[in-house]
Amino acid sequence: MLIDFFFMLKDAKIPVSIKEFLLLLEALEKDVARHSLDDFYYLARLTLVKDEAHFDKFDRTFGLYFKGIATVFEDNAAIPLDWLLKRAAKDLSPAERALIEKFGYDKLAERLQELLKEQKERHEGGSKWIGTGGTSPFGNSGNNPEGIRIGGESTNRSAVKVWEQRTYRDYDTSREIGTRNIKVALRRLRKFARQGVADELALDATIRATANNAGYLDIKMQAERKNNIKILMLLDVGGSMDDHIQRTEELFSAAKSEFKNMEFYYFHNCVYDHLWRNNQRKHAERFATWDVLRKYTPDTKVIFVGDATMSPYEILRPGGAIDYHNEEAGAEWLQRFTKAFPSYVWLNPEPENIWEYRQSVAIIRQQMNNRMVPLTLEGLERGMRLLSK
Repeated sequence: MLIDFFFMLKDAKIPVSIKEFLLLLEALEKDVARHSLDDFYYLARLTLVKDEAHFDKFDRTFGLYFKGIATVFEDNAAIPLDWLLKRAAKDLSPAERALIEKFGYDKLAERLQELLKEQKERHEGGSKWIGTGGTSPFGNSGNNPEGIRIGGESTNRSAVKVWEQRTYRDYDTSREIGTRNIKVALRRLRKFARQGVADELALDATIRATANNAGYLDIKMQAERKNNIKILMLLDVGGSMDDHIQRTEELFSAAKSEFKNMEFYYFHNCVYDHLWRNNQRKHAERFATWDVLRKYTPDTKVIFVGDATMSPYEILRPGGAIDYHNEEAGAEWLQRFTKAFPSYVWLNPEPENIWEYRQSVAIIRQQMNNRMVPLTLEGLERGMRLLSK
């Protein structure tokens, strides 16, 4: 039975080996799992999976192969309260969603201030108060085409403002790349020049000089050949970008290894008056965007990475940022970047065929003068050509 499971893991691109499979069988012979499916799951994962990056693929494969052996809940188990609360959220049809009033950004802010003064208790499933699971534009876990999320987790991604402490994870520069194709695409940008002290033997020049010197050795030295391309990478992090962490990490790791003169900053959704380099300390260690604009020379190539999926207010309105009050619109800052650095591109991990259905993507493309490409191998090729001009 387990031989088929082993080959199913291989088909799922999980790097399991015969040695690891034999170790699992040996553990089963010694009764390590004690005939419990849960114990067997942890034993199999411990022996077969070497990298936590493959845990999700292992879980999906395990569930598919052993489907039906165990139910989701035991007969006497209580259904989790969080699951019931999420199921209580209304599933609205497109017609029903169209009937829900859109306040507009200014009215939303005014109405929220009124409710904060009036509301005295928790509400759930309604259409007026700050609560959960309803159609009110204030609260969380509900269904409204435009609102302010207060706490909770994003479900429909339609909020124009969020009240919560948000912590994001830094992209991992040491992540192992699964394919060399990303690096190959990035190499289009390489521009080598010899810089620094002449401490490297110039073999061809030495041979030529020695021959011209009647065979007497005439050693010639040269400076090291280095890639002098300067890269500034600005990465959207958190929110809807959580769906694209793996590809973004692969791009980030490849770029860090290919370009020695590369610096990076993080932003969330759109660029505003500050950036940061450590997501755990994003509130304590900020870099003024004006300083970043002045720090780098105009020949620096700027690469934005983000899904451009947000409320249009976040791009076009002062105060439109989802998690703080920005004095100037994001569009103003994007224009400053495109004017300061003539060579730029926006890499979007969302499929290109859905861009036309998202208003914010269209706005960002316009701000980028249509220099937006998908985060695919073909898109990277196009993006590198744009940056090479």
